[in-house]
Amino acid sequence: MDFESAKTVCLTFPGATQDLKWGEVTVFSVGGKMFAATNADLPARRISFKVDDDRFLELTDRPGIIPAPYMARLKWVYTDDTRALSDGEAAQLLRRSYELAFAKLTKKLQREIGEAA
Repeated sequence: MDFESAKTVCLTFPGATQDLKWGEVTVFSVGGKMFAATNADLPARRISFKVDDDRFLELTDRPGIIPAPYMARLKWVYTDDTRALSDGEAAQLLRRSYELAFAKLTKKLQREIGEAA
């Protein structure tokens, strides 16, 4: 999945926002909680995102997917190979990452985002 495709997928989620952090990293968040990060200047499919705890080892055992630098302790992965994930699987994992971040929001903020959607 290239940068524009990832951006399109991420911004379809209710309440999702995009901003630039650390000077060059595009971050996708919901309610101020990050759920994906990428860099438009890097080759296609290089993206970091949160995964379920039980999927972390499964995914990082695959070629092309590594524990995300600085974020591995929080169960984030980083794809560095264009063959690591199909576009469909990448979209599903991004959706799940969004859901994990959304679940950490206060109930009030979850309601506000749900009402605005």
